[in-house]
Amino acid sequence: MRTPALRRTERLLAGAAISCALLLTACSSDSNPDDDQGADESGTASASADAGSSGGSTEASSAPAADSPEVVATGLESPWSIAFHGQTPLVSERDSGRILEVSAGGDVREVGRIDEVSASGEAGLHGLAVDDDRLYAFFAAGTENRIVRFDLLGEAGDLSLGEEETILDELPTADFHNGGRLAFGPDRMLYATLGDTGDRDSAQDEKALSGKILRMTPDGQAPEDNPFGDSLVFSMGHRNPQGLGWDDEGTMYASEFGQDTWDELNVIEAGGNYGWPEVEGIAEDGGGAGGGGDDFIDPVQQWSPDEASPSGLAVTDDSILIAGLRGERLHQVPLDELSSSTELWTGEHGRLRDVVQATDGSLLVLTNNTDGRGEPGPDDDRLLRFTP
Repeated sequence: MRTPALRRTERLLAGAAISCALLLTACSSDSNPDDDQGADESGTASASADAGSSGGSTEASSAPAADSPEVVATGLESPWSIAFHGQTPLVSERDSGRILEVSAGGDVREVGRIDEVSASGEAGLHGLAVDDDRLYAFFAAGTENRIVRFDLLGEAGDLSLGEEETILDELPTADFHNGGRLAFGPDRMLYATLGDTGDRDSAQDEKALSGKILRMTPDGQAPEDNPFGDSLVFSMGHRNPQGLGWDDEGTMYASEFGQDTWDELNVIEAGGNYGWPEVEGIAEDGGGAGGGGDDFIDPVQQWSPDEASPSGLAVTDDSILIAGLRGERLHQVPLDELSSSTELWTGEHGRLRDVVQATDGSLLVLTNNTDGRGEPGPDDDRLLRFTP
């Protein structure tokens, strides 16, 4: 079994036991819509270079600890992604197609609305990413998924969107397994996750874009150094990846909904094949439950559905934090021991969709209890903030 995804773990902690991952559980289910069944949805913007800007003007030292997070904003409707324009958090709403800005005082106003958004099942407006003064958005529109961009006009508190420009369209879509995360990497390329959209076999087809992590220029073109020639495909064999992020060394991480057995945290390599649908989770005896082989890269950690259903992730100086939907918790994975993790907030705030780090060091987290699968409280959904 080829496991280059474990190289960082082996380099930083010789002999780290991958069996630690087996004690944790979190997955998803194909027979039911992903998200809540422990599978995918009910997703760097989230942990991208742009999303790592700032979530407000206050210092991280003023943010409360994880056991008593600050409520930054309330009344959000099926929020999906956070990105930053300067120090202003921008939030997407899956079903309404709205893009919102949140002030340092917690005021929420609509920056714009994408009227073409087709909200059905898990599909709708998903990931956001910001590059300088341009906002990128991933959404379902009729029979396709599409990536567009807008100029961001005005100042914080009075932002608006310029004309919509499509940079990539005709991506497959479905009511589930759409992926949808956007993130700018340290190479300044735009990365997008696209699930298998219900076509399992497409994840192993190099010519198909579904079941892949895509890499493109800010204009939507395939970079010359992509691993599969003149193709947007960066890695393959994915079921429904929704979290993207990079550490300070440039290592790329992705969280992914499994089907019935294991959700995953993967180290992403150019041209890597992560096994779906042949393998789900860590392969057993070189073949995995699905009969995979040496060409597949194992996850560095796996969880069962009831403890994960991972969506957005953020990478800090020393750990990866992953937002869990069905699991209703944050998993915190140390960068020097990728096969282990601890849990925060288990059951305390309901479903969690996205987590990002601001430049002040604090973390912002979106709850996701109003998407039809959670049990919303009177203030849901909320944007929460704490110091890790």
